[in-house]
Order: sequence, then C-alpha cells, then structure tokens
Amino acid sequence: MPAVPPWWSDFAAHLADHRHPIYAADVVATTARLIIATTTGDPHTLLAHARNNAPELVGALTDFFRIHGHLDPPPGLADRRAAARRTRRIEATPAPLRPQVDGFADFLLLQRERAQQLGLHPNQLKTIEIRLDTIRDLALHLHPEGHTSWASVTTADLESFLALAPDRRASHLAGMRQFFAHAHHSKAILHNPTDPITAVQQRGFHGPTLPPARQRTLYERWAANQNIHPHEAFIGLTALLHAATITELRQLTDADTDSDRHSVRFPGRSVHLPLDSATWTALQRCQEHRRRLGTDNPHLLVTRLTRTHHGPAGAAHIRDSLAPVGLLPRILRSTRLLALADELDAKILTVSLGMSYAGVAHYRPYPKLTRPV
Repeated sequence: MPAVPPWWSDFAAHLADHRHPIYAADVVATTARLIIATTTGDPHTLLAHARNNAPELVGALTDFFRIHGHLDPPPGLADRRAAARRTRRIEATPAPLRPQVDGFADFLLLQRERAQQLGLHPNQLKTIEIRLDTIRDLALHLHPEGHTSWASVTTADLESFLALAPDRRASHLAGMRQFFAHAHHSKAILHNPTDPITAVQQRGFHGPTLPPARQRTLYERWAANQNIHPHEAFIGLTALLHAATITELRQLTDADTDSDRHSVRFPGRSVHLPLDSATWTALQRCQEHRRRLGTDNPHLLVTRLTRTHHGPAGAAHIRDSLAPVGLLPRILRSTRLLALADELDAKILTVSLGMSYAGVAHYRPYPKLTRPV
C-alpha cells in the first residue's frame, strides 16, 4: 500500500483476536487490495467501496470501525436524513395541496428552532414527521374526492378521514389542528374546520397486564427451572420484578454489576438496584453462558452473533428470548410499573428508574383501564 492507514495495525490485531486465522488472513489481503485499488483509507469511503466491490468485507470492517470509534456520524447527518424524509412526505402529497404542506413543514422547523433558542423543550424531528404523515394521508384522502384547495375542506370531510382509523383519532386530530391553525393564520383558509371536532382520550396506562396468578407461574418457571435458557430467565425476572427495559438489558455490562452487594445499575438509572436471589442467580447463569462462548464482549447478554465483537445484542434477541412463554418484555415491565406507581411516591420512582415525572404519572392506576393478558 502506498500509504498505510493509521488504523491498519489495530485492524489486524482485531481480526486475530476475533476471527479464525484463515478467515482473518483473507480479510487482511482483500482489504489491502481494496485500499490499493481505491487509494483511500478513510473508513466511511472504504466501507462505501466495499459495499459495491467487496461485500464480503462489510461485516468485518463495520464491526472493527464501530468498536474503535471510526464510524461516528458526520456532523449534521441526522438532520440531512430527517430533511430527506420530510421531502419524501411532501412530494407524496397531491400537487394542488402541496404548497401549504410545504409551508407547514417550514413552520414546524421554525417552531423547533425558536424553542431551542429559548431553552424550551422543542418538538422532536420524529414528531414533525408524524405531523406531516397525518397531513399527507389527509391530502391523499381528500384529493380523489375533488378537493384541489384546502379552503374547500369541511368538518364533514375531516370526520370521514378520522373514521378510517378510530384508534388514531386523537393523534390525527392533533396534527390536523396544528396544520389548519397555521393555514388559517397564513390566510390560506377562512375558517378552521377542526374547531367542532373532539377526541376523547383515556387517561393513564390502559395496555395489557398480567394477573397475579400468571406472575407467580412465570416466577416459578424462571426461578426454579435450570433447564431453560439463562437469557430467558434473566430477561423475564428483571422485567417482571425490576421493570427493566429492552435498552437497559441490551446495554448492561460487567461494569454495571456489583458482585459484593448483588446489585446492578441499569444504564440510564442513577442508583444501584439490589437484586433478589432468583434474579442474581439468573445473572450468574448468563455470565457462565458467556464464558462458554469464549468471548471478550463485556455485555451480559451475548449471542453467537455478538460473541465476535463488543456490541450489544439486538432488541429482537431480547424479545425472542421470551417467545417460549408467549410474552413481550414490555408487558412484564408495565405490570411491574403499575404496581410500583400505586405503592411508591412518584419522586422515588423518577430517581430509581430514571423516568420522567410524566412517564411515572402515566402508570398511575385508573379503574377499568387495564386488561389481563
């Protein structure tokens, strides 16, 4: 190579530690040929060339570059991607109704910038996309009915659109109210057709939960049965007893555990959480499972795919681990959060679980809102 990249030695050492010697030698040779052919050692550029000319290198190169911090996204990448997504939504709007939607997108971005300048909580880019989704779908519904201007839209037209998805009535109405308020302020329409429309929203959490008998059955399965996979037992117990999220479970490493106190500090939480004996036993079984895989991945939950690098397991693995009992981790977590919100002060939960006050208040129990699974 005319110019050896600064990461080359680390790359060879990484392959020697994580790959079979024959495979590592092939990757080194193929990567060197790619660098010579493209005359570049920049990680982003080299990966782009590998996707087109040497796809067998993509996995090994991506793994190494991510572990060693060479794939940090360039400044403004998230904003450019969000702008492209907004453009696609605007262009999908029928042409006669598109100018007002384009102006609405600019208004939402200006509103976001002003909130940031004032130190207020700005709308997330995802929220802006959800609002544009609503108006795009509304325009696609109105245009075949002969509407070529937003000024001709009536309350009855909006009600017919809302009737298409009753479960999303409140979300769709919020976006329409914001859009038509902006259109009325900018003189695009003479009156706001959303004024007479209402959407009754249920307060608090009203998703699925587990009855006590089912919780006891699951606890006995995960605490007493040593034949099930250790990941299932640990994920189930931490979600059911300690309200762990999928992200917290994925990111948990050895550095977050305290063997002297039998406690863990889930990523995002500010305090160490003492574990009961059943959960601590499941944690130790996960550590033993990782040792049998022969990996130096520091995460507690290591799979056959992640044993060759230092990255966390995917969210799908956390969900699939509970497939034998036919449940999702969020149902176990919601069951526990409802009990904690009923028994403990909200301020204690915000500190111990790393949640916002509004998030904790959402789980305040209301009668007849939860349904057993």
